This record gives sequence, C-alpha cells and structure tokens, in this order.
Amino acid sequence: MKILTTLANLCAILAGVLMTVITLLTCVSLIGRNTTGWTIVGDFELTGVAAGAAIALFMPLCQLKRGHIIVDFFTAKASDATNASLDRLGALAVSATFALMAWRTVLGGLNAYTSFSGTMMIGFPEWIVYAVMVPPFVLCSVIALAQAVSGSQQGAAA
Repeated sequence: MKILTTLANLCAILAGVLMTVITLLTCVSLIGRNTTGWTIVGDFELTGVAAGAAIALFMPLCQLKRGHIIVDFFTAKASDATNASLDRLGALAVSATFALMAWRTVLGGLNAYTSFSGTMMIGFPEWIVYAVMVPPFVLCSVIALAQAVSGSQQGAAA
C-alpha cells in the first residue's frame, strides 16, 4: 500500500496545485473585469476543465482514507465482523465502479480526440481533461481493490 499511498498523495498535491491556479486565474480575471474592464478570455471554461480534473485527482486519496460517505443506519448494531465484510464488499464495488469510469473516460477521450472536440470560447481540447482523469480513476480502482482484498482499514473512522 505504500506506493499506492505515495501515488494518491501526489495526485492530491497536483489537484491542490490545479485548484490554486483556478483560484488565481479567477481572481485576476475578476479584479481586471471590475477595475479596468480587462478579463481573461475563456476563464470560465478553464475553470471548468481544471475543476473536473482536480476532482478526479482527489478521488484516490479520498478512497485511501475511506473518506466517502457511509450511511450505517442499518449496520450500526451489526458485529465488527459483519461491518468489516460489508466494508470489503463496498470497496470491491467502488473498485468496479472506478474501473468502469476509467474505461468509459478512455472511450470519451478517444472520441473527443478523433472529433477534435474543444471548448466553445477558446477551443481548449477536451481530450486533455479526459486524459488527466483516467490515471486517478485507475489508481482509485486499484486502491479500492487492495482494500477489498486485504481488508485494510487505513483511514477508517473509529
């Protein structure tokens, strides 16, 4: 799990950098718009594509820390062994879901690449966003699979 932890942390750091860039871009554009009338063309589009990529990049760390929302209304009084089994089953479901998302994101990216799909204002190539999203989805799937197989409770709330 050490290499998976390192990769998840690197993804989160990259996501944080992207979010910082989005914030600075938005600030510069808003200050310019409200003071001099100058704005960054396509700032809304760039914010959207960067936010999508950042969300995907945060997902592996979220899975590693078991930070997803768990509603335990029906299992609150279940035994620890039952809850552990359900956690493993949930991790397996998350692994399958992210593997499916990675596969479909690859197909979407290939379609965007072959059709030269881009954003409306500045024509930013959409396939780049898809390409950034695939590795964290795969990593999240691998982390969840490792948690399902090992029963790892790293990051689980006490």
